[in-house]
Amino acid sequence: MEVIHPRCAGVDVSKKDAKVCVRVQGRGTRSTTSTVTTWASMTGQILDLKEHLLNERVTLVVMEATSDYWRPFYYLLEDEGLDVILVNARDARNVPGRKTDVSDAAWLADLGAHGLVRASFVPPPPIRELRDLTRARTVITRERTREVQRLEKLLEDACIKLSSVASDITGVSGRLMLQALIDGQDDPAVLAELAHGRMRAKIPELTDALTGRFLDHHRYMAALYLHRIDAHTADINDLSARIEEAMEPFRDARELLISIPGFSTTVAEVFIAETGADMTVFPTPQQLASWAGTSPGANESAGRVKSAKTRPGNRYLKGALGIAALSASRSNGTYFSAKYRRIASRRGPVKALVAVEHAMLTAAWHMLSTGELYRDPGADYFTRRTPSRTKAHAIGQLESLGYKVTIEPLTATR
Repeated sequence: MEVIHPRCAGVDVSKKDAKVCVRVQGRGTRSTTSTVTTWASMTGQILDLKEHLLNERVTLVVMEATSDYWRPFYYLLEDEGLDVILVNARDARNVPGRKTDVSDAAWLADLGAHGLVRASFVPPPPIRELRDLTRARTVITRERTREVQRLEKLLEDACIKLSSVASDITGVSGRLMLQALIDGQDDPAVLAELAHGRMRAKIPELTDALTGRFLDHHRYMAALYLHRIDAHTADINDLSARIEEAMEPFRDARELLISIPGFSTTVAEVFIAETGADMTVFPTPQQLASWAGTSPGANESAGRVKSAKTRPGNRYLKGALGIAALSASRSNGTYFSAKYRRIASRRGPVKALVAVEHAMLTAAWHMLSTGELYRDPGADYFTRRTPSRTKAHAIGQLESLGYKVTIEPLTATR
């Protein structure tokens, strides 16, 4: 097998140290030498490792993505111009029964020398910082949702059925009622009168829902949950302001993305943070969809397809796309809603949502590549593309109802 990198290094990373195998290919097939050394994961040792690799004239460094332990090695080694690639552990799996840290390092060096591994996408520093911010906002938003759910469970324990009437118990009306309960007000009629806006039309239902047994214990716990919810909200607002500053170089890309139906500003920011908004990293939209985990997998043997389930992708991007696809599927008069209904009727809502996510990624790739705003093909796209199929389907529906159908083309009147 052809050797592409005669001087290659494989790095097997752990929390405390890393095993580094430097593979040097001689002129003959039997003159290959491999030297394995151990380096601590402290910054000073990693800098010494960098000097060692430069002295060995290594042209490629291959390391496996192990938790977050790869980050110090990758960031410090790439600074000096070394060609460092990060590979997915699934793609660099060693032979079962012969797996040790030393053999893993040698295996990575072998794979790299022969060009048998693909580099994982590692974004540049500005995108890494933006990614940290958007991921932190996502995590804290989920934590706030959990606190709201705990508050709702507490109200159920107190026989307060506020969530059965109000869709958001932490909205303006809900907060006023909860604060009054905490302050000692227990008259359901007085509590219901605190409703604002459209909630005032539900005062009779609120009066029934706010009749319960709200004890001192419930007051203490409700105040605790509201305090935690407010703290999470303050953190989210602070992160959003910081993200807005970090988005300055990517405002044009964000404006393009939010023109896609279902894409909110938050979804667009997550998309940019996870992909880097540079579509040259993904040569085709199919590769972007595969990386994001919205493409069917391939598992075929002896002509038999065993499974076509989607492979794991970027979970943060996948989560944001799921929100966008669900929003678009509920809209009216768009291509995405038509695509969702068309597939959901045959293959179910889950696969239809994944198909819409795939279509959104394809649209985003083309838009960021060309700089053009989204142009919706329209809800009648599939009807226009296959009119004969639409006609046959309509006739079949009428015939199933017992009608005899005769159709004639419309003639233009002058």
